[in-house]
Amino acid sequence: LKDRNQSGSRFSLTHPANGFQTPEKRVSAVRLPDSDYMRWGVEETCQFLLKEGLSKWVVFNDPIHGHVELHPLLIKIIDTPQFQRLRYIKQLGGIYFVFPGASHNRFEHSIGVGHLAGQLLQALNERQPELLISSRDILCVQIAGLCHDLGHGPFSHMFDGMFIPKARPDVKWKHENASVLMFDYLVTDNNLEPVMKQHGLVLPEDLDFIKEQIAGPLDTNVWPYKGRPEDKSFLYEIVANKRNGIDVDKWDYFARDCHHLGIQNNFDYHRFLKFARVCKVEGQKNICTRDKEVGNLYDMFHTRNCLHRRAYQHKVGNIIETMITEAFFKADPYIKIQGAGGKIFTLSTAIDDMEAYTKLTDHVFEQILNSSSPELAEARQILQNILRRRLYKCVGQTQPNKSMEVTRVCYTNLAQSVPQSGAQDVILQPEDFVVNVIVMDYGMKEKNPINNVRFYCKSDPTTAIQIRKSQVSKLLPERFAEQLIRVFFKKTDDRSLAAAKKHFIQWCMNNNFSKPQDGDIIAPELTPLKASWANNNEGETGEVDGIRELNHVSVNGEKAKVQLFKEEEEQ
Repeated sequence: LKDRNQSGSRFSLTHPANGFQTPEKRVSAVRLPDSDYMRWGVEETCQFLLKEGLSKWVVFNDPIHGHVELHPLLIKIIDTPQFQRLRYIKQLGGIYFVFPGASHNRFEHSIGVGHLAGQLLQALNERQPELLISSRDILCVQIAGLCHDLGHGPFSHMFDGMFIPKARPDVKWKHENASVLMFDYLVTDNNLEPVMKQHGLVLPEDLDFIKEQIAGPLDTNVWPYKGRPEDKSFLYEIVANKRNGIDVDKWDYFARDCHHLGIQNNFDYHRFLKFARVCKVEGQKNICTRDKEVGNLYDMFHTRNCLHRRAYQHKVGNIIETMITEAFFKADPYIKIQGAGGKIFTLSTAIDDMEAYTKLTDHVFEQILNSSSPELAEARQILQNILRRRLYKCVGQTQPNKSMEVTRVCYTNLAQSVPQSGAQDVILQPEDFVVNVIVMDYGMKEKNPINNVRFYCKSDPTTAIQIRKSQVSKLLPERFAEQLIRVFFKKTDDRSLAAAKKHFIQWCMNNNFSKPQDGDIIAPELTPLKASWANNNEGETGEVDGIRELNHVSVNGEKAKVQLFKEEEEQ
């Protein structure tokens, strides 16, 4: 059979000066376009190989995955305005203002996810040829990986997590839904359907399959997916795994974000590739891994949590994204973006029109910053404050006993939480505060994602088993989700800031929140008033006739003995 020529590389594989050429790559044993390949004759096989041989594959040199070779159809998608837009959207949004190396964009992450999707399917294909994974399957899964983030807005998660809820609270909008709309627009605007058919895709079935991988099923039947039958259910666990969260999207952003943040990545996806198998679980085929890998998967979700704590939810990064959100909100009515049919949209309404949304990237920050329009003066001042590091101040962080939502009442209560002890002559307004509620979890809210993972043993690789947490280690977390409440204060003068911190401590006491870590420093005259906040260290507490005696340090440094009756609800 004729070898396939690789000279069509984006990074020219033929050197113009000396004529050196990369050796031709022989055709690998990849599944043919559909599951009927076993019935093909010599003529059909040769036609397919000839067609593939005429296509030019492209090589990217990626800092994370090395040399990545992509199918010509993927290159057609990459070379569109809709995909190139991702070059101008920061992967980590405002976190770049905290971590100088976090300058990478959604563009390279998307290429990495498309590559890893192909790697995982190739590994399963070689290990289990009976799965009949076709080249159509591989191509569709790679396209889904490539296009899963097309719907991200300026500064990535800040746009759909903070700006849109603030600007359009009545709209339930997620970037995954926008990714599907943008993918449809990309295909039609660039007339890619004929190209897709030329490369063996079956439309509209394969288009449905690609979109279902990005945003979930298109309907809610017993088997909700239209793109592939239940016999190939495992294909839906590769790009965005709704079952347990183990997918190639995480693998890429773990490695890529850690690389650029300067943080150690403790999860090695190569091991998962080595041990991945498909087993039948309750009538469906799931991707499983070896039983000995269960500890590594707990480490994977722990790594995710650590990345959120150390980077994604960094205190200063949150403040900066809050300020950018406010600037965008103030500028929203005055930013004009032309969409389909010449219709004009704003920052918050551009999500309704993909032609307009294609033009919306991080550049809107500079557009506002460099504008001389008087309507944008307030927004411009906020962004200038960010660049000059005149940021809102964090007055504290606490945790609620029960899940809560931020409402206007929270701000009012904060401003009205006048400390019980100590004179307060500073009047604070609700609008002086910003309250952020942050959810930290293992990716599935309160659930343990490992309970939805299935494993196999070396002695019987065809049988899927479940491994409970108690079978792994007694040092694993008891809970898998928590809320953090951070309060920021907009004024920066020392007097107002000191008052705001005491208001925050009193607010935490009133709502029975956890004691802030620096509570004894911020308000040493207040924290002794909360019995459950006592530092019950050995030798510092005693109980006599139902009365607890606590030693506290007063403002002037002398110890004062405070007697507090036990409150049953606070034990």
